[in-house]
Amino acid sequence: MSVYYTKEHEWVAVDGDTGTVGISNYAQAQMGDVVFVEAPEVGRALKKGEEAAVVESVKAASELYSPVGGEVIEDNGKLVDNPATVNASPEGDGWFYKVRLAHPEELEDLMDAAAYKTYLQELERA
Repeated sequence: MSVYYTKEHEWVAVDGDTGTVGISNYAQAQMGDVVFVEAPEVGRALKKGEEAAVVESVKAASELYSPVGGEVIEDNGKLVDNPATVNASPEGDGWFYKVRLAHPEELEDLMDAAAYKTYLQELERA
């Protein structure tokens, strides 16, 4: 499984033709306590960069943009009753949805873990 990141702090873990999408640890730390998550509906076709989900925290509401295009095949229903899972395990159990990749080549535009770490270091210096 390979994990890729966007500059907006979304991640996608790819296993075969399926991508699992969520927000990074950095993003959840910036947001504070997550109190509400709205994931996209199963069956919805997403385009890369399209607004896919909503995350509300005690600080603000934010959109999650799909890092890849494809059809939503599963949502993380556990987040409805327990949105704090996003804070506790942002890159694990706090995933938002799974998508069947429509264009795997879109992954080439994303950062791998090492590049994302470097990106975060640059943000901290700015």
